[in-house]
Amino acid sequence: MWRPGATAPWADRRDVIRLEPLLDVVRARAPQRLAPPFPGARNSAVLVLLHDTGTGGIDGVEALFTKRAQHLRNHKGEISFPGGRMEAGETPVETALREAWEEVALDPSLVTVVGELDHLSTVVSNSYIVPVVATVEERPELAPHAGEVDRILWVALDELARGDTYREEWWGIGDLERPIHFFELDDETIWGATARMLHQLLRLAHRVDGPEPPAW
Repeated sequence: MWRPGATAPWADRRDVIRLEPLLDVVRARAPQRLAPPFPGARNSAVLVLLHDTGTGGIDGVEALFTKRAQHLRNHKGEISFPGGRMEAGETPVETALREAWEEVALDPSLVTVVGELDHLSTVVSNSYIVPVVATVEERPELAPHAGEVDRILWVALDELARGDTYREEWWGIGDLERPIHFFELDDETIWGATARMLHQLLRLAHRVDGPEPPAW
Protein backbone atom coordinates (compact mmCIF):
# COMPACT_ATOMS: atom_id res chain seq x y z
CA MET A 1 0.00 0.00 0.00
CA TRP A 2 1.08 3.57 -0.58
CA ARG A 3 -0.13 7.13 -0.18
CA PRO A 4 1.08 10.48 -1.55
CA GLY A 5 3.71 12.24 0.51
CA ALA A 6 4.59 15.84 1.21
CA THR A 7 6.12 18.40 -1.06
CA ALA A 8 9.89 18.85 -1.00
CA PRO A 9 11.06 20.09 2.42
CA TRP A 10 13.24 22.64 0.66
CA ALA A 11 10.37 23.95 -1.50
CA ASP A 12 10.28 27.36 0.21
CA ARG A 13 14.09 27.72 0.34
CA ARG A 14 14.96 27.66 -3.32
CA ASP A 15 18.20 29.62 -3.13
CA VAL A 16 20.79 28.60 -5.69
CA ILE A 17 22.89 25.77 -4.26
CA ARG A 18 26.50 26.77 -3.62
CA LEU A 19 29.20 24.15 -3.28
CA GLU A 20 31.34 25.50 -0.43
CA PRO A 21 28.47 26.18 2.02
CA LEU A 22 27.16 22.65 1.33
CA LEU A 23 30.59 21.14 1.94
CA ASP A 24 30.91 23.13 5.19
CA VAL A 25 27.69 21.53 6.45
CA VAL A 26 28.86 18.04 5.48
CA ARG A 27 32.22 18.56 7.21
CA ALA A 28 30.62 19.87 10.41
CA ARG A 29 28.13 17.06 11.05
CA ALA A 30 28.62 13.51 12.27
CA PRO A 31 26.85 10.94 10.09
CA GLN A 32 24.04 8.97 11.70
CA ARG A 33 22.65 5.48 11.18
CA LEU A 34 19.16 5.94 9.77
CA ALA A 35 18.38 2.34 10.72
CA PRO A 36 20.42 -0.53 12.17
CA PRO A 37 21.95 -2.97 9.67
CA PHE A 38 19.78 -5.96 8.78
CA PRO A 39 21.10 -9.38 9.88
CA GLY A 40 23.84 -10.42 7.49
CA ALA A 41 23.91 -7.03 5.76
CA ARG A 42 26.90 -6.51 3.48
CA ASN A 43 28.97 -3.41 4.10
CA SER A 44 29.02 -1.10 1.09
CA ALA A 45 30.02 2.43 0.15
CA VAL A 46 29.10 4.85 -2.63
CA LEU A 47 30.77 7.99 -3.92
CA VAL A 48 28.62 11.13 -3.90
CA LEU A 49 30.84 13.14 -6.23
CA LEU A 50 30.15 16.86 -6.62
CA HIS A 51 31.54 19.34 -9.12
CA ASP A 52 31.05 23.11 -9.33
CA THR A 53 30.83 24.27 -12.93
CA GLY A 54 31.41 27.84 -11.76
CA THR A 55 28.56 29.22 -13.86
CA GLY A 56 25.92 29.48 -11.10
CA GLY A 57 22.22 28.84 -11.52
CA ILE A 58 20.99 25.56 -12.96
CA ASP A 59 24.48 24.64 -14.18
CA GLY A 60 26.20 25.26 -10.85
CA VAL A 61 26.80 22.28 -8.55
CA GLU A 62 26.31 18.93 -10.25
CA ALA A 63 26.52 15.33 -9.05
CA LEU A 64 27.75 12.19 -10.77
CA PHE A 65 25.36 9.28 -11.33
CA THR A 66 25.49 6.04 -13.26
CA LYS A 67 22.80 3.92 -14.87
CA ARG A 68 23.42 0.35 -13.80
CA ALA A 69 23.69 -2.28 -16.54
CA GLN A 70 20.52 -4.22 -17.33
CA HIS A 71 22.04 -7.65 -16.69
CA LEU A 72 23.09 -6.98 -13.06
CA ARG A 73 21.38 -9.06 -10.39
CA ASN A 74 20.42 -6.19 -8.06
CA HIS A 75 19.00 -2.79 -9.04
CA LYS A 76 19.48 -3.39 -12.77
CA GLY A 77 18.86 -0.32 -14.92
CA GLU A 78 18.57 1.98 -11.90
CA ILE A 79 20.26 5.35 -11.49
CA SER A 80 22.80 5.24 -8.68
CA PHE A 81 25.98 6.71 -7.28
CA PRO A 82 29.14 4.74 -8.14
CA GLY A 83 29.77 2.20 -5.41
CA GLY A 84 29.63 -1.38 -4.23
CA ARG A 85 30.69 -3.93 -1.66
CA MET A 86 33.56 -3.30 0.75
CA GLU A 87 36.41 -5.75 0.40
CA ALA A 88 38.28 -7.16 3.38
CA GLY A 89 40.40 -4.50 5.08
CA GLU A 90 38.94 -1.59 3.11
CA THR A 91 37.58 1.64 4.56
CA PRO A 92 34.40 3.16 3.10
CA VAL A 93 36.51 5.80 1.35
CA GLU A 94 38.74 3.18 -0.24
CA THR A 95 35.72 1.22 -1.40
CA ALA A 96 33.98 4.26 -2.89
CA LEU A 97 37.11 5.34 -4.79
CA ARG A 98 37.89 1.82 -6.02
CA GLU A 99 34.35 1.26 -7.23
CA ALA A 100 34.28 4.63 -9.02
CA TRP A 101 37.52 3.70 -10.78
CA GLU A 102 36.16 0.29 -11.77
CA GLU A 103 32.75 1.60 -12.91
CA VAL A 104 33.57 4.88 -14.67
CA ALA A 105 37.41 5.11 -14.72
CA LEU A 106 37.50 7.99 -12.24
CA ASP A 107 41.12 8.64 -11.24
CA PRO A 108 41.23 8.59 -7.41
CA SER A 109 44.01 11.19 -7.39
CA LEU A 110 41.55 13.78 -8.74
CA VAL A 111 39.12 13.29 -5.85
CA THR A 112 38.98 15.26 -2.58
CA VAL A 113 36.98 13.48 0.13
CA VAL A 114 34.91 15.80 2.33
CA GLY A 115 32.81 13.64 4.66
CA GLU A 116 29.84 11.29 4.84
CA LEU A 117 26.08 11.43 4.66
CA ASP A 118 23.97 9.34 7.04
CA HIS A 119 24.46 5.59 6.71
CA LEU A 120 21.49 3.54 5.55
CA SER A 121 20.32 -0.02 5.03
CA THR A 122 18.53 -1.53 2.04
CA VAL A 123 16.17 -4.49 1.88
CA VAL A 124 16.53 -5.67 -1.73
CA SER A 125 20.32 -6.01 -1.74
CA ASN A 126 20.67 -6.38 2.06
CA SER A 127 23.36 -3.70 2.17
CA TYR A 128 24.61 -1.31 4.81
CA ILE A 129 25.72 1.74 2.82
CA VAL A 130 28.14 4.53 3.72
CA PRO A 131 27.73 7.53 1.35
CA VAL A 132 31.14 9.22 0.92
CA VAL A 133 30.90 12.87 -0.21
CA ALA A 134 33.74 14.16 -2.37
CA THR A 135 34.58 16.78 -4.99
CA VAL A 136 36.66 17.24 -8.14
CA GLU A 137 38.13 20.54 -9.36
CA GLU A 138 37.18 19.91 -12.98
CA ARG A 139 34.76 17.51 -14.60
CA PRO A 140 36.97 14.50 -15.42
CA GLU A 141 37.02 12.38 -18.53
CA LEU A 142 35.08 9.22 -17.66
CA ALA A 143 34.21 5.98 -19.43
CA PRO A 144 31.48 3.52 -18.41
CA HIS A 145 32.54 -0.05 -17.67
CA ALA A 146 30.53 -2.08 -20.17
CA GLY A 147 29.89 -4.87 -17.68
CA GLU A 148 28.48 -2.64 -14.95
CA VAL A 149 27.37 0.74 -16.30
CA ASP A 150 25.15 1.62 -19.25
CA ARG A 151 25.35 5.39 -18.90
CA ILE A 152 27.10 8.21 -17.04
CA LEU A 153 25.09 11.28 -15.97
CA TRP A 154 26.04 14.63 -14.45
CA VAL A 155 22.91 16.24 -13.01
CA ALA A 156 22.66 19.74 -11.50
CA LEU A 157 21.50 19.80 -7.87
CA ASP A 158 19.32 22.83 -8.60
CA GLU A 159 17.49 20.81 -11.25
CA LEU A 160 16.96 17.97 -8.79
CA ALA A 161 15.59 20.40 -6.19
CA ARG A 162 12.86 21.73 -8.51
CA GLY A 163 9.29 21.14 -7.44
CA ASP A 164 8.43 19.39 -10.71
CA THR A 165 11.37 17.00 -10.34
CA TYR A 166 10.80 15.67 -6.82
CA ARG A 167 7.90 13.70 -5.35
CA GLU A 168 7.40 11.62 -2.21
CA GLU A 169 5.29 8.51 -1.58
CA TRP A 170 4.77 6.58 1.66
CA TRP A 171 4.92 2.79 1.30
CA GLY A 172 3.97 0.12 3.82
CA ILE A 173 1.53 -0.25 6.69
CA GLY A 174 1.65 0.92 10.31
CA ASP A 175 5.09 0.86 11.88
CA LEU A 176 6.61 -0.32 8.61
CA GLU A 177 5.43 2.72 6.65
CA ARG A 178 8.38 4.64 5.19
CA PRO A 179 8.86 7.58 2.80
CA ILE A 180 10.09 6.73 -0.70
CA HIS A 181 11.64 9.55 -2.70
CA PHE A 182 11.55 10.02 -6.47
CA PHE A 183 13.41 12.46 -8.70
CA GLU A 184 11.99 12.54 -12.24
CA LEU A 185 14.54 13.58 -14.86
CA ASP A 186 13.72 14.07 -18.53
CA ASP A 187 14.39 10.43 -19.38
CA GLU A 188 15.28 8.70 -16.10
CA THR A 189 13.95 8.30 -12.56
CA ILE A 190 16.13 8.35 -9.44
CA TRP A 191 14.57 6.47 -6.54
CA GLY A 192 15.37 3.94 -3.81
CA ALA A 193 18.53 4.27 -1.73
CA THR A 194 20.10 6.73 -4.17
CA ALA A 195 17.12 9.06 -3.89
CA ARG A 196 17.26 8.71 -0.12
CA MET A 197 20.86 9.93 -0.08
CA LEU A 198 20.08 12.66 -2.57
CA HIS A 199 17.13 13.81 -0.46
CA GLN A 200 19.43 14.29 2.52
CA LEU A 201 22.04 16.08 0.40
CA LEU A 202 19.43 18.59 -0.78
CA ARG A 203 18.13 19.06 2.77
CA LEU A 204 21.66 19.92 3.86
CA ALA A 205 22.16 22.22 0.87
CA HIS A 206 19.03 24.18 1.82
CA ARG A 207 19.61 24.03 5.61
CA VAL A 208 16.40 22.12 6.28
CA ASP A 209 16.38 21.17 9.97
CA GLY A 210 14.83 18.18 11.67
CA PRO A 211 15.51 14.43 11.77
CA GLU A 212 15.11 12.15 8.78
CA PRO A 213 12.41 9.48 9.10
CA PRO A 214 13.82 5.93 9.44
CA ALA A 215 14.94 4.33 6.18
CA TRP A 216 14.59 0.82 4.84
